[in-house]
Amino acid sequence: MKLKGRNKVSPDFSMSSMTDIVFLLLIFFMLTANSPNALDLLLPKAKGKSTNTQNVSVSIDKNLQYFVNNERINGEYIEIELKKALEGQDKPTIILRAEENVAIKEAVNVMDIANRNNYKVILAVRPN
Repeated sequence: MKLKGRNKVSPDFSMSSMTDIVFLLLIFFMLTANSPNALDLLLPKAKGKSTNTQNVSVSIDKNLQYFVNNERINGEYIEIELKKALEGQDKPTIILRAEENVAIKEAVNVMDIANRNNYKVILAVRPN
């Protein structure tokens, strides 16, 4: 008499759950890795939002260091660097990112340069 066991283990391995996990991890890292700012600035809070249409980004950190498009420059040469960066633009726009504790004098200096050269200035803030 030949008896067969009811519990047979299949030698096949299903990869469908593994591919789902890898796909979810891929989506997670793609969404979290998209960072528009390389500088870690603590922006002031305000209602409203910043637009993504920018030509040049000017950042001022708490140590009063100036950055134009994430490249550190001397504060005395900011107007020259902005003229170079915005040369030939139809609607030259500056996104001004001043850290929360930076004196208003520093931000006004950049706004004055923009006003003299007819550049549009957008003040970047973080949402409430």
